[in-house]
Amino acid sequence: MNSDQKGIVGVIIAGGLSRRMKGQDKCLLPLANKPLINHAIDRLAPQVSLVVINTNGDTERFGSDLPTVRDPVDGYAGPLAGVLAGLQWASQQIEISHIVTVAADTPFFPISLVQKLLTKLVESNSEIVVAQSLGRNHPVFAIWSIQLENPLENWLQSGKSGKVLTFIEEFKHSFATFDDCLLKDPSPDPFFNVNRPDDLTRAHTIYEELNA
Repeated sequence: MNSDQKGIVGVIIAGGLSRRMKGQDKCLLPLANKPLINHAIDRLAPQVSLVVINTNGDTERFGSDLPTVRDPVDGYAGPLAGVLAGLQWASQQIEISHIVTVAADTPFFPISLVQKLLTKLVESNSEIVVAQSLGRNHPVFAIWSIQLENPLENWLQSGKSGKVLTFIEEFKHSFATFDDCLLKDPSPDPFFNVNRPDDLTRAHTIYEELNA
């Protein structure tokens, strides 16, 4: 982690409902004998000054002493509510300028994530930079200026779209490409996430290939 990354808080978005996992808490599903969220923590922590977990359930279930923040709006408003929770928490900290958000169910995201997002942020003078791979945007994987706290709060309170990219498009933004971080088959995208039971099976295969 370089000196610029010390001004960044990492926020793990774990506040979803896991509808496609038949009610299971997917961020606690085991991959290589530890919960999915722990893989996200282990990958993100070395890249930022501090990791915060956004969750709307029982915080004790994580077995972690990391700070937790709940959605500041009611009704499971989606990832944008988690982004706002992270921005609100980070804005109260000293010398924090940005947050980087990641999803709790994505165990193989790049260990170069924060550095590449930050580099693109400086080059493009953007307020938000979104990760991109294989021609797809991954808006939950992004760096956000804490100056976006009030605009995002107003956006959500006004009932506008909860789609992350819809909000992002209202501000100066750019994309950082991670095609140099591709995985092996069966899921080459480093932002592959575990949504369904068969995705967990694929995650085990990927993990074994990466650690062979």
